Amino acid sequence: MHAIPLREDETYYPDSDGEPVAESPIHLEEMIYVFEVLAGRFRNDPNVFVGANMFLFYRKGDPRGVVAPDGFVVKGVPKLPGGVQRRKYLLWEEGGKAPCFVLETTSESTAERDKDKRTTYAQLGIAEYFQFDPFGEYLSPPLQGFRLVKGRYEPVRPNPGGALESRTLGVLFRAEGKRLRLTDTKTGALLLRREEVDEKVEAEKQRADAEAIARRALEEELARLRRTLGES
Repeated sequence: MHAIPLREDETYYPDSDGEPVAESPIHLEEMIYVFEVLAGRFRNDPNVFVGANMFLFYRKGDPRGVVAPDGFVVKGVPKLPGGVQRRKYLLWEEGGKAPCFVLETTSESTAERDKDKRTTYAQLGIAEYFQFDPFGEYLSPPLQGFRLVKGRYEPVRPNPGGALESRTLGVLFRAEGKRLRLTDTKTGALLLRREEVDEKVEAEKQRADAEAIARRALEEELARLRRTLGES
């Protein structure tokens, strides 16, 4: 008797729904900022994956079992070789490793979906779930965090400065108007936006150029003084 061959999973799992990436340019900017900062923070760790605006499928064979976090971090999952990027995240193909952290940049129009997501995230065992409402349309305060305790989310209490600590990332999140500011928990160093990094690099270049000009001027003046002394 021949064994019946196992059929491979033939389910189609899309990597896009054709919907806009973000509610507004402000939402998009904050998504990009958080993704770039966290991707940079874990760039040299081969076993941390940082995703953004990506379908995360959690039920094999059922494409309806899906969420699309604006930003998330998974520990214990290797980066793909050769710099290849995942286009979707299939939980069962990643050893059942769910994110340890999820961020949603949210708005009034996504309020109901976010409530459903919170339940799903808790069921998946996601340790921390943060929400940021840049326009303060329905969240007060606009930045809120939740930590999983015995299967249920409990609010993360802000520190005396008003920031929320992500223990899984070692990062403080603070709302500054319509924007987020991330800070390294241990060092207190600001985790800069791309334009801030560019400005810092440009300022350092200008300072180095100014120092080089001043050094050349000093060398020329010393040479002039030596010539003067040699002629006298």
